[in-house]
This record gives sequence, C-alpha cells and structure tokens, in this order.
Amino acid sequence: MTGPHGIKPAPGPDQPPVPVRLVTFNTHHGVGEDSRHDLPRLAKVLASVDADVICLQEVDRYFGDRSEDVDQALLLSRALDMQLAWGPAIDEPRPGDLPPRQYGNALLSRLPILVSDVHRLPGGGEPRSALRTMLELDGSTLWVTATHLTTRSAQERSAQVAALAALHTEDMAAGVLVGDFNAPPAAPELGPLRERFTDAWELAPERGDQAGWRFWQRDEGHTHPARAPHRRIDQAWVSAGVGVAGAQVLDADGASDHLPFMVDLQVPSGV
Repeated sequence: MTGPHGIKPAPGPDQPPVPVRLVTFNTHHGVGEDSRHDLPRLAKVLASVDADVICLQEVDRYFGDRSEDVDQALLLSRALDMQLAWGPAIDEPRPGDLPPRQYGNALLSRLPILVSDVHRLPGGGEPRSALRTMLELDGSTLWVTATHLTTRSAQERSAQVAALAALHTEDMAAGVLVGDFNAPPAAPELGPLRERFTDAWELAPERGDQAGWRFWQRDEGHTHPARAPHRRIDQAWVSAGVGVAGAQVLDADGASDHLPFMVDLQVPSGV
C-alpha cells in the first residue's frame, strides 16, 4: 500500500499508518526578497508542494498597506481550495464596519478541520499565539498546533514553550507542533518540547535542504534567512507514535525571507 505522495507506510499490528504531508512556512506577510507583496507568487509556491496541511506564520488580514489591506488567509485558502483555520496574535478593531486589523497564524487543510481554537502565549512586546486544530483522517485524527515564538528573549520563549507543551494533553494521542520557534532545536528554552515531543528532522530517514554548494551545511535543515540559510528555526515536533518518512527544506522562489519546511508524517490509525 502506498500513500498519496508515494510514501510506503510502515507496517503496524492492525492497520498501516496514515500518510500526511505537512508544511510550515513563515510567509513574511507575503513580501519576498525583492520587497514586493506578491500573494500569487506565494500561492504558487504553496500549491507546488502538494501538501495535505499547510501552517503559515506572519499572515495578514486587512493589516494595512504592506499587504495591500487584503485578507491573505482567505485568499490563499481559496486559491488552494483548502479549509482554513485562523489564529490571530494581533487583533485590533477598526472604525465603522471595517473588519478588524489582524496578524497571526493560519492553517490550510485538505483534511476536515474538526476543532480549532486560539491560545494567547505569555510575554511582552509583539503578541504571540498558538493555533490548535484537530484534523480528521481516514480512521484517525491528528492534532496540529502552529505557532510563532518571540524574538525578545530565551526566558520569554521558555514560558511560551511551556504553555505550548501544556496544550497537548495525554488524551489527544497523535499530535504535531510546528512553526517558527526563533531558536534552534537544541536551545535550552525548548527543553519542555524535548521532554514530550521529538524533532521531526532528526527522526526522518530521508531529508534534504537548500545548502547547495555549501557542502559543510548539507542536511542541517536551515530555513533562515532564505537567501543564505544558516539557522534551523522553522521546525516540526511530533508526539510519541507519529512517524516521519521524510523531511525537506524547500525553495521559496523568493516569496519570503524564510524557506518552507516539509515533513511527511505517518499517523497511527485508530487514534
């Protein structure tokens, strides 16, 4: 049996796991390396991945001139014909009947979204949040939490990570936590994640990145900055039992200051 992306699920005692392709991508509100806001370019990059779930950070909804005051989340979901879950971090009212000015995390899914909730994370400065969703699979479910942590300090990130880890309770079974963590996977402040989750990049038997001629950085999974990546801050962490068939840093075609990170998950059936 082969999954929709050519992945052969690992054998299980009852049923084979369900393959799910997931991408996490900090979109820089649709502004690319050329300083242009180009949502069609971003949509083209996302469509080329052929993912089941896409988690996006730095998404604008009627935020202002920098993104042409459009609803990026809705436009991308329509362009890709995917369901949308939205998790604002900034949510400011505007006068009259104008929709609120928002900025945050979006999840696009081919899979049915059964649950969606937003959780404010602790810390000062720019507000941060986590978007938690439960997705329906064939004979299974998958919890996906998407986030974007602060750049202010390791101490604030530590408090945010503790809040994130607490969102995945024991009865939630299969889960994945993804996003821009603004810290490498081995950073001390990510300790609570390492206690309950496993870095998907390290689990993947097959992986690739955009190191190119920089042979000394090959297979390190760097995603930022896009032009010359040397930081692995865009990550996916999986709960016990969730397998990883492959992981890859993708080319963003200049659509953002980050590169997209893709993981091919194997979700246990019947959970």
